[in-house]
Amino acid sequence: MRKGNGHRGRALGSGLKALVGAAVALALSAQPSALAQSQPAKPIIVTLTEPAAKSELSGLADVLLGSLGLTGVIVVAAVVLGAAMACVMFWIRSRSSS
Repeated sequence: MRKGNGHRGRALGSGLKALVGAAVALALSAQPSALAQSQPAKPIIVTLTEPAAKSELSGLADVLLGSLGLTGVIVVAAVVLGAAMACVMFWIRSRSSS
């Protein structure tokens, strides 16, 4: 066993006690600087307004357009182009038979 080991342990224990005491004093102070928050000068008032009422038709149109999507656009474009091609073919045939 070495001599003087007890003195070092007592000094270390005294230092730890002082450190713990300082931490406890800081934690129990009236307003620790880390936790202090200031109150706002004026209250914040939020007003909620109702959105403008939509007609039932505009809501229905939104649903229909949303449900069609890309597939609906392609189908409508195919029908329109098919009708246009039929008109062109009918016009060309009627001009050639004369």
